Amino acid sequence: MANDPIHQFHINRLVPLDFNGVDLSFTNSSLFMVIAATGVSAFLVWATSGRGLVPSRVQSVAEMSYEFISGMLRDAAGSEGMKFFPFVFSLFMFILMANLVGMFPYFFTVTSHLVVTAALALLVFVIVLVVGLMRNGLHFFRLFVPSGIPIILMPLVVAIEVISFLTRPVSHSVRLFANMLAGHITIKVFAGFIVSLGAFGAVGAAGAVLPLLMTIALTALEFLVAFLQAYVFAMLTCIYINDALHPGGH
Repeated sequence: MANDPIHQFHINRLVPLDFNGVDLSFTNSSLFMVIAATGVSAFLVWATSGRGLVPSRVQSVAEMSYEFISGMLRDAAGSEGMKFFPFVFSLFMFILMANLVGMFPYFFTVTSHLVVTAALALLVFVIVLVVGLMRNGLHFFRLFVPSGIPIILMPLVVAIEVISFLTRPVSHSVRLFANMLAGHITIKVFAGFIVSLGAFGAVGAAGAVLPLLMTIALTALEFLVAFLQAYVFAMLTCIYINDALHPGGH
């Protein structure tokens, strides 16, 4: 079990709860979602508590995160999209913290579970759909009718655009889930090689050097992936918000 690369993703009930046949147990996944949310809150409170004219390193990181997301949202959706800044910033920071927390040995990576990433993607999808319809009414459906398309191709293009829109939550969630899952499995596999080869004495220990170096390199790469996947999720959210505010580019 120690070398099982899948065991790290198992859901374990910490506080079993059953309500009329519905499983509401508090699990290890729930625990680490709470840890991620608490970690983000604690970091931001700590970073903004001083508010010095000359910012500390922690305050600088918080300000860089703020400027990074605000700039990304403003570029993608314009100044009008800034009303969604708290939502996009919260998404980015939560996913980033969850990814980073999952890098610690024996910790749980909540974003490696499709149910978590799908819930976040569906939340974005529903908000975009509701905002788009409330703000634009039926004109929101201009999103599915690109300008400059010949009439004869319009039915085909509209069908493709509708299917693409409806599958957004799938691609949005699977991208994050698959990258985190694959990265952690790969690291676990190479770490397992180290343990297995080490059991063969001095020769095995010498052979374990290569998987050790690979594990170190993959761990460093996975830290980069943790940031990149949070960035990609937030960037796609900004693009979808722009579609809700300006369907069809109008």
